[in-house]
Amino acid sequence: MPQIPIDGRVLQPPREPRVVDVARPRVWDERLAAVLPASSRLLSLYDDATWAEGPVWWPAENAVVFSDVIGRRTLARREDGSIVTVRDRSDFANGNAFDDQGRLVQAEHGRRGVSRTDSEGTRLLVDAFEGAPLNSPNDLVVASDGAIWFTDPTYGISDPREGYPAEPALPHQSVYRWHDDTGLARMIDLDQPNGLAFSRDERTLYVAESNATALPRVVACSWDGETLGAPRTFATVDAGIPDGFAVDSRDWLWISSEAGVVIVDDHGQRLGVIPTPHVVSNCTFDADEKRLFITGDSDLWMVELA
Repeated sequence: MPQIPIDGRVLQPPREPRVVDVARPRVWDERLAAVLPASSRLLSLYDDATWAEGPVWWPAENAVVFSDVIGRRTLARREDGSIVTVRDRSDFANGNAFDDQGRLVQAEHGRRGVSRTDSEGTRLLVDAFEGAPLNSPNDLVVASDGAIWFTDPTYGISDPREGYPAEPALPHQSVYRWHDDTGLARMIDLDQPNGLAFSRDERTLYVAESNATALPRVVACSWDGETLGAPRTFATVDAGIPDGFAVDSRDWLWISSEAGVVIVDDHGQRLGVIPTPHVVSNCTFDADEKRLFITGDSDLWMVELA
């Protein structure tokens, strides 16, 4: 595995998780009760980001990596509770992922592209479609064949806090697939596509369609390795918009919202919700799904699972 160079500046010394004063998780299905114990509490791990996003588990370091988009930092929370910088001057990086070689892949608002970091440094992989600049890549996932799938809404060029203001050069907001061998392919157009993830067998791609003027929803698209099917509504949230989400080993989705993390099963049936003090941006699991890490606003939270 290539070693990723990290800045390593300590922003928070080691500390224990702290219980957050918020309602306990609400469970409406016994299947979730076996995963999310009644004793589970929302725990604070860090509360000094500007806009926390894009958490992903970093197996090589046994740590969770996440972005402070507005603060222009990529951070890591180590097992001792310390927070260190991975990149202390990111290009408004948002979504994060690791490929099968242990390289860090990031969606960057600032450079309006997708980058990859390894032991030799950071390289921009793609920043244009058919000669026109992308909007502002937001979230991404690396498939088992090495392809990088990413969403390209306009948030990073419409909000001056999250990137450099600009008019869109493309007449569409899309989901793309990029591979070293085949380059960039436009897979589907959606209204402000945001978070995305595959089912465990990679036969279904889930995407958050987050435009609040329409019906904010998570759509599901079939994928046979060549053709991406038409989107169908899979799940909605009760408050705000669905942003990022995580898919667990049961193919349940843990979806961000304004009120917390909404959990649905593989058919979109609502199982429960983990309340949070304010809006959630994204979430991810550790390697064995014993912990759920949640980002939102200034915070990195954690919930311990059964």
